Amino acid sequence: MTGWTVLAVTLALATLAGVLVRRRDGVVREARGGVERLTADDLQMELGERATLVQFSSAFCQPCRATRRILDEVARMVPGVAHVEVDAESRLDLVRSLNIMRTPTVLVLDASGRVVRRASGQPRKADVIGALGAAVGE
Repeated sequence: MTGWTVLAVTLALATLAGVLVRRRDGVVREARGGVERLTADDLQMELGERATLVQFSSAFCQPCRATRRILDEVARMVPGVAHVEVDAESRLDLVRSLNIMRTPTVLVLDASGRVVRRASGQPRKADVIGALGAAVGE
């Protein structure tokens, strides 16, 4: 009987953990911690005039492809917004300094390069547009 109880509790906890992870996946949040600022030199690409969408990806990441399409589409819709994709495997220094734990991770930068929003996992298009509103001050 004890074995079945342990099994039931383990399954319940695993299910709860899975639900919590799924609910947080791709949600755009306000950037926490110290004020992080990225420059064109950090990204090895130019920043957007109004905002920049920075995507950390890896070669075999399926959600990264869908995220790339979403961010490209949003960047084309909003004037002055650039989409920069960073290969996480080749830029481990930047990944470590920004505490990137998984791909895709999306950072939304304002015009000065300050990180204002962050999403771990594939964000929804509407959430990206909302985060851009916060970055450009609208």
